[in-house]
Amino acid sequence: MIGPGSEYGLPAEPPSSAIVVDSDAAGSMVLAEARRLGERLPALVLRGGDLHRTLGGVPRSVDRRTDGHQMIRFPVDLGVVEVDGTEHLFLAHAVLRLPLWRGRFIVLMNAQWCGPLDLGPRSHPGDGLLDVTDGSLTLRQRLEARRRARSGTHLPHPDLRTRRTSQLFIEESDRPLTLHLDGVRVLRCRTATVTLESDAVTVYV
Repeated sequence: MIGPGSEYGLPAEPPSSAIVVDSDAAGSMVLAEARRLGERLPALVLRGGDLHRTLGGVPRSVDRRTDGHQMIRFPVDLGVVEVDGTEHLFLAHAVLRLPLWRGRFIVLMNAQWCGPLDLGPRSHPGDGLLDVTDGSLTLRQRLEARRRARSGTHLPHPDLRTRRTSQLFIEESDRPLTLHLDGVRVLRCRTATVTLESDAVTVYV
């Protein structure tokens, strides 16, 4: 886990066993399969996605391994969402919401970016904490928040609660929320337990 003032990311070449993935979701799937098989989590060479952007990755058209760019190694925290006894993993973000962001939504950021939106302006993938935003907005507020979120200035907001934590229990009594992990719709749920495993994955960009 990185501490205040500590250097994050060191030049290094990935091992031959590292797996190349082009997105956060693809990386999470690789890690989930390794965990299912009881294997050690492999190192990842990340070539795209929101975590890649957060870590300062070069454009996907540039391959650092062959274009003379020095690759950087990062210890990255891994998000785990447990629903009904089953674990689901995420590298960049987890979002629980209804269609069109109506009603309550919960955003858990391990990376800074969620697509084009800067939903985690203070988030750091190696500090052992998730940046959580929980609340609901009117249609007009949602439109304004989305506009401001492109620059990370949507917070603070009087109708949005924020916190930084490594563990969170989510309960929604009104109606089930849809869980999206690294941009992929996974399932609907009323309750979920979220934990962050510090420095669980080695990522190269």
